[in-house]
Amino acid sequence: QVQLMESGGGSVQAGGSLRLSCAVSGYTTSTYWMGMGWFRQAPGKEREGVAAIDSDGTTSYADSVKGRFTISKDNAKSTLSLQMNSLKLEDTAMYYCAATYSRIRKSLVTSDFGYWGLGTQVTVSS
Repeated sequence: QVQLMESGGGSVQAGGSLRLSCAVSGYTTSTYWMGMGWFRQAPGKEREGVAAIDSDGTTSYADSVKGRFTISKDNAKSTLSLQMNSLKLEDTAMYYCAATYSRIRKSLVTSDFGYWGLGTQVTVSS
């Protein structure tokens, strides 16, 4: 079984930055073969894909975060990161790390990921 644990969430003013991390443990600690992603869910809204990175390093981003967020994966440390800059009020949400052993081919669809963390809260205020 694969476990994912997010960290790095918090409260920040609009325009500020946060860096989220996701530590992978369990059956295998290597993220080399994994496609991984970040998703978020705001109160009353559906969970949506934010950014993803495939096993070959190909990345994809939601239009709403392009140019502001950067996803990266450190296979040696079995961690996934999301650097979030120029944060906006609408970025406020619970952020979840997700993973799969399948190729994701730029997918940001929740059903394409089989492993999920419990989430970390990001709150952006004015």
